[in-house]
Amino acid sequence: MSRIGKLPIAIPAGVNVDFKDNVVTVKGKLGELKTKVTGDVKVTIDNGEIKVDPANDSQRARSHWGLHRTLINNMITGVTAGFSKRLEIRGVGYRAAIDGNILTMALGYSHDIKYAIPAGISIVAEKPTLLVISGADSQKVGAVAALLRSLRKPEPYKGKGVRYEDENVISKEGKKK
Repeated sequence: MSRIGKLPIAIPAGVNVDFKDNVVTVKGKLGELKTKVTGDVKVTIDNGEIKVDPANDSQRARSHWGLHRTLINNMITGVTAGFSKRLEIRGVGYRAAIDGNILTMALGYSHDIKYAIPAGISIVAEKPTLLVISGADSQKVGAVAALLRSLRKPEPYKGKGVRYEDENVISKEGKKK
C-alpha cells in the first residue's frame, strides 16, 4: 500500500485540471503543464480532489501509483507557486549577467559562456554572483540548475565554482611542505 499514493490531491481555487486520453493537463496562473499517465494507474477527479489508484495488483502498477500522484501534485504546486533553485558563484572574477534571453557567465575560462534561457524558465541575477532559476516545471528548473552547475563544479581545495546556495562543499587539505 503506497503511503503517498493513497493521499488525495486538493485542487486549489484558480487551477483547472483535465484528464483525457491518459494525459493530465493542469492550468493555473503560472502556466500550463501536461503529463502522460501510464495505463497502470487510474486518475479520478471529483469534488475538488484528484485521486490516483492502481489499475491492477501488479508490482508495476503499485510502483507507478505513488510516482504519478507526486507528479500531479508537483504540477499543481508548479502552476500555483512555482519552483526555484538558487545558485551561488564563487571565485575571483567569476560572475554572471543576463542580457535579454541570454545568460553570460565568466567562470575562469578563456572565454565567456553564453546560455540561451529555455522557454518556461526565468533566471534572475540578484547579484553578479547569485542566480535564481524559477519556473512552473520542477524537472525543468532542476535540469537547468544542474546544467549551469556542471559548467564549473565547486572544487574541493579553494571552493571556487558554481554551487547550490545551500550546498556544503567539503574542503580538502592542500599540499604540505
